[in-house]
Amino acid sequence: TKSSLQDSYPDSVFVQFLKESGVTLTAGSTANEIGKIMNEKVCIVYNKEFMFEGVSEDGLNVPRLIINQLKWLDRIVDGKDLSSKLMQMVSVAPVEIQRDIITSLPEILEDSQHGDMAKELNGLLQQNTQLPVPILDALSSLNLSSALLSEVREVVMGTLSAVQLEDLPVVVKFILHFISASDANEVVCDLRKKLELEQCVLPAVLQASQSRMKSKAMSGVPSCNNGQDSVALVLEVIKSAIRFQKTISEAWLKAIENVDESDDHKVVDLLVLFILHSTNANHSRRGAERVLKVKVRKGLIQENLLQKTFKGHAQVMRGYFPSILALAQGLLRSPDCFVVPFGGHMYKQAFTAFDSYCQQEVVGSLVTHACSGVSGEVDVALELLCELVSQKPAEMSQFTVFVKGILDYMDNLTSQQIRRLFHLLSCLAFGQEQHGGHIQDDMHIVIRKQLSSTVPKYKRIGIIGAVMMVGSMGACRNKPDGSQGGTLPKETHRQVMALLELVRSCSESSPEAAALYYDELANLLQTCKLDPLVQAWIGKSVLEDFQEDFIVDLGPDLSGPFVFPASVMHNLDEDESQGGIAINLLPLMTQDQRVSPLCLSSFFRLLRLCEEVQHQGDLEEIDALLGCPLILTDMEVVEKVESLSKAEREFLCSLLFYTINWFRETVNAFCKQNDPEMKMKVVTRIQNITYLQSLLQTCLAATPGYTPPQANFDGESAEGMIPSSSSALPKKGKKGKSAGEISKLICAIDRVSPSLFDHPEKENEKEKEKDAKSGVSLSSYWPFFRELDVEALSVLQCGLLSRTLLDTELHSKLREEVQLSPAELLFLLEDMWRKLDFSLASAPAKKAPFLKTDKAVGFAHLQQKNAKEIATCCIELLPTLCTHLENCHNHFQTLLSEHQGVVDAPGVDLKEQQLMCSAYQLLLQVLHTTFSWAGFSGLEHRALLKSALGVLAGRLKEDETDLTLDQLSRWEHAFEYLQNFQSTVPSLNTALCLTQLLIVLSQYGGSNHRTYREQITSLAKRFLCQEWVTVSGEKERGNKYHDALQTLLSIYLEHTDDVLKAVEEIAGEGVPELLNAAKDANSPSWPTLNRQTFLVYYKSMMAELERAVRKIPPSKQTDNQESEKLLTWNLAVRDFHILINLVKMFNSRPVLTVCLKYGRLFLESFLKLGMPLLDYSFKKHKEDVQSLLKTIQLSTRQLHHMCGHSKIRQDTGLTNHVPALKKNLEQFVYRVKAMLTLNHCQEAFWLGNLKNRDLKGEEILSQKSQAVDEEEEESSQLQSEEEV
Repeated sequence: TKSSLQDSYPDSVFVQFLKESGVTLTAGSTANEIGKIMNEKVCIVYNKEFMFEGVSEDGLNVPRLIINQLKWLDRIVDGKDLSSKLMQMVSVAPVEIQRDIITSLPEILEDSQHGDMAKELNGLLQQNTQLPVPILDALSSLNLSSALLSEVREVVMGTLSAVQLEDLPVVVKFILHFISASDANEVVCDLRKKLELEQCVLPAVLQASQSRMKSKAMSGVPSCNNGQDSVALVLEVIKSAIRFQKTISEAWLKAIENVDESDDHKVVDLLVLFILHSTNANHSRRGAERVLKVKVRKGLIQENLLQKTFKGHAQVMRGYFPSILALAQGLLRSPDCFVVPFGGHMYKQAFTAFDSYCQQEVVGSLVTHACSGVSGEVDVALELLCELVSQKPAEMSQFTVFVKGILDYMDNLTSQQIRRLFHLLSCLAFGQEQHGGHIQDDMHIVIRKQLSSTVPKYKRIGIIGAVMMVGSMGACRNKPDGSQGGTLPKETHRQVMALLELVRSCSESSPEAAALYYDELANLLQTCKLDPLVQAWIGKSVLEDFQEDFIVDLGPDLSGPFVFPASVMHNLDEDESQGGIAINLLPLMTQDQRVSPLCLSSFFRLLRLCEEVQHQGDLEEIDALLGCPLILTDMEVVEKVESLSKAEREFLCSLLFYTINWFRETVNAFCKQNDPEMKMKVVTRIQNITYLQSLLQTCLAATPGYTPPQANFDGESAEGMIPSSSSALPKKGKKGKSAGEISKLICAIDRVSPSLFDHPEKENEKEKEKDAKSGVSLSSYWPFFRELDVEALSVLQCGLLSRTLLDTELHSKLREEVQLSPAELLFLLEDMWRKLDFSLASAPAKKAPFLKTDKAVGFAHLQQKNAKEIATCCIELLPTLCTHLENCHNHFQTLLSEHQGVVDAPGVDLKEQQLMCSAYQLLLQVLHTTFSWAGFSGLEHRALLKSALGVLAGRLKEDETDLTLDQLSRWEHAFEYLQNFQSTVPSLNTALCLTQLLIVLSQYGGSNHRTYREQITSLAKRFLCQEWVTVSGEKERGNKYHDALQTLLSIYLEHTDDVLKAVEEIAGEGVPELLNAAKDANSPSWPTLNRQTFLVYYKSMMAELERAVRKIPPSKQTDNQESEKLLTWNLAVRDFHILINLVKMFNSRPVLTVCLKYGRLFLESFLKLGMPLLDYSFKKHKEDVQSLLKTIQLSTRQLHHMCGHSKIRQDTGLTNHVPALKKNLEQFVYRVKAMLTLNHCQEAFWLGNLKNRDLKGEEILSQKSQAVDEEEEESSQLQSEEEV
């Protein structure tokens, strides 16, 4: 029988074990009864036998075996009771038994009990932080509803901060494993906030002590890397989730992207970005690159976070090294100059934190960047290599061979890059440690080969490289050995002397090479402290050679075979006219001697720096050179330059270039002297420069095709930089363009040109004649002038001396105080603006390697300073600049008050007005470039910005300046201070500069956006409603005036609160005032609006109207702002209709082009954003929609007439816009039909033939005569509208 068969089966091991334990099972005993027995017996057994050991003598864990047997019971009668008994056991059993019971629950319980058990486990999880791993394992195996799972997940998330470090990976895995697509963003964002990996890594001391404690407790097994291992496991969990779940990768990206404060970013953000980049799951690599670039550009992810990540998690990040390297490469190659430094930081941190293999990869990647041929990329790579060599010379010495490979690509490097490269290699090969000594011979071979070359380019490389080697070999050592009184070993000293002699002998044959050698040696003295013996040898030889080559004693006889009669000029030491010295310039240019005047300025710079180094900045021994005269010729010859031969004119031009460059170097040399007499002489030399420049302009205008002597010798020959046209060839229009817009202002120094902005568009012949008289712009020739040092800008601290001031004081204080005249002020300001534009302005996107123009020519000294140093210098000069700005303001204010606002009143000095106007504009542009520096957006330069704002704020209330003001208060005072200048700006370009400066300043105003927008709108409107005249009384006009007007009008329309109202005000009120006015009359309400500037206004209004409608939010069927949006579209369409109708009165070709272009764009926006609104609004606002459609239909009909006009005129500039516009017109017709059909009003729509007409509305006759070829245009029309 069945029962007998069952009785014949032997007892299982589990049953036998229970019987031996004293447990008697009756027939039909259930699992619940067994559970009750176990609840009593197991704890007794465990307490008696396993409390301390956990296992029996034979190695068996009996409680675990008992619990495991419950998984195999045949049936459970009362599962609920069993589960409660098991949970009771959990509450009393030791931790190990608790873990075993909890992990076994999913296999013991039935599916119906999963929900209840999950709730109990959820409660237990909140009470007991020692059991998260078994509880989460059990919950992972239970079948739970989404609501319950969400509840459990919230509890787990709440316990995240209290979880043991080794349990953290399991907790994170549970959270990420059970995420639905709808919850992913919220869960990941919450997880990111609570995941504090920074706390997972202990300081080294605590880590070591914890390691010792654990090693004792765990039988000597150390676990000092426990934190790193746990972090690595957490990241592996995140990596697995990202790889297999698309929603999680997107959620992580969005969570990181939504952080908008730099302090809120964590280490986990960078680590996850590296994971996303390395896995590339669901194309996440591109997303990681994009998010990192955006965060770095905004300054949200900064270097300190990167440093913290590498410092605390180097072992973990080693696994993501390929992604780190790839991201660093991408950032370094980015066209965005704001993200490039962060790529450099990644390289440096990777080199410092990782092993030698990674270091080799980093160096190899940087060498690849350095050989790329892209200027910005090469600069950053070489700078990083130099930093690594200075910080880690021993490690870098292993990779010297890699760095040496850059020598093969020197053809593509600029002079500054070659300096860095040889500095880098010289430090490795010849530094005090000489880690890379094995390449010394290679360096000598390369240098000698380049020096012996007859090609100027390679000789230049050899000279630069040799001087850099001298700087490393001859640097002053820390431990002098006493030999020869110097700090160098005898053999090293001998090598340095031999190398200097070699360079000198190789450069003697070429004046350009010799001048470059002097300049490079001068730069070396500025940047490097040489051994005293080497320094003394250089100084002695330079002083002797300079006296012998360039200085002569003054005597009564100056006759000789000169091109022009010799004359002693520009002597500032009149009392020493007899027996004094002079610079022998004219004879050197005339006679065929071994010394070239080309070397004069370079040699003097070297002499001056030698004296500064040897005498700690004292130039007393050479101060006679500041005031000594030059042997030139009488400059009256310039007045008859037209009658000279070509050779004589070129000789005269060269003489002026040499003289100006000599004076520029003397200003560089003596600008830092504090003696009042020396200051006076420096200012006088600047005055000499401005005077000679005006003469040079005249000579250059009469000498087309002239090539000036080279002044900057570290670049390619400057012949390609000469303007291809002079006053004789003005038609090419190249004059003054190469050095930027502001460079044209130097023309203001000219004595003849009456106005800086007076260039009538339609008077080309008159303009050419003016240009020929006034001379060429020297801005095209700036590479041929010696560079002024940044220190020379300190001369600006002299006061401003205007002619008006002198007249009122009867010249009584002319020489009692050192002061600048407007011409000298303009000269210094222009040079300052050039420097700021080069150093602080945003870098160009990318310089292609095939472009040969070098923007850095003439900025060799400036490149030795970084942007922060330049910005600091500007801020130090900021009080002086403000003083000059206030002086300009007071000058024009006095002028307007004395002459009742008439700027061209009789007795006003036009030249002075012109210079003051140019200086006013340059001062504002200097401030604009300074405050536009991107570095101010970074936290590391915030104190510098606060200081700059404090200077401006202090000018407003000098007696109440509070140094404790926060940045916002300083910004408010600075903004108010600059606003005070609006009443005296003399030209529209100056007004535009002031407006742009205020816009830049407003970016630092924090949350006061609305306030500054209102003020800028009011300011721009004031300038637009002001009539601008030149100093000669004529209306401002010309392309430059129109460009400034368009920019100012765009600023006004962009910042106004209601663009549509502003456009209607101008188009509906200002333009109609012109219709019946005189030809040259202005609009009374908008004085800058006249027939000549109508196109500027029209283009700006059309562009801003189209931009405004694109910003109208798209509509939905359940939109609460339906009425507001419909009203906005009604206003926009009305403005559009007004602007379209203006073409009937102003039908010039440029106006038609603007209308066709922006008309099409407006229609596209209306079809995309406006028609969906009409679909939903038609039933509620039928009359408004009908009125809107009627208005826009009138505009589309006029656009159709313009298309016909364009075809008749056969103007390709117009017809290019016609096909796309006609396509939109057709789409509009059918889109209206679709809208009416959607609202069951299709009977209100009918199609008719719209005849082709011209702008006047007359039918095009050719269409009548050829009916077969007639082009028909379908037009929608509501029944209530009469056909026109």
